Amino acid sequence: MSSIFETMSRAESWGITLTRIGIIIVLLWIGGLKVTQYEAEGIVPFVANSPVMSFLMDQPQDYKAHMNPEGKLVPENKAWHAEHGTYFASYLIGAIIVSLGILLCLHPWYPQAAAIGGFLVFGMAFVTLSFLITTPESWVPALGDADHGFPYLSGRGRLVIKDAIMMGGALVVMADSAKAYLRKRGKKQD
Repeated sequence: MSSIFETMSRAESWGITLTRIGIIIVLLWIGGLKVTQYEAEGIVPFVANSPVMSFLMDQPQDYKAHMNPEGKLVPENKAWHAEHGTYFASYLIGAIIVSLGILLCLHPWYPQAAAIGGFLVFGMAFVTLSFLITTPESWVPALGDADHGFPYLSGRGRLVIKDAIMMGGALVVMADSAKAYLRKRGKKQD
């Protein structure tokens, strides 16, 4: 039995590598989708209710009247989003997210950049988790069922809570990249 645990204990470097790759995939994919109107409209409640991000939208308090049901085309709502900064905000957020993914990709060549990227991903995940507090749409609404509000996460809330894993993974890859940088720097000094 101990040989199984010895084998498992040697999987740490594989685990860190898979964590880094997984975070990179998520950042590039989700960040890349931020250039689509579908994704931009999906993040409106988060941005509009965030004390950190609501400045990106003009009239964030009016977003509820212009929410498109997922997959439904309402041209008037799209026009409102175009006029009031929804798409610009999403493009900016997407560019930041993709940039973080690229920083993590630099680990083999510039581990110091990847370490900074890991730290920034940690911060991004922290901001995303704050949406559980600032965004009413993170919780199941009171529409008649007894199961609503805290602790019942809506679809948006379930999307957000996953950033707890992103936060931990970001610290793991940050630390690994920082160690790689220090090893690389130590070899240059020898």
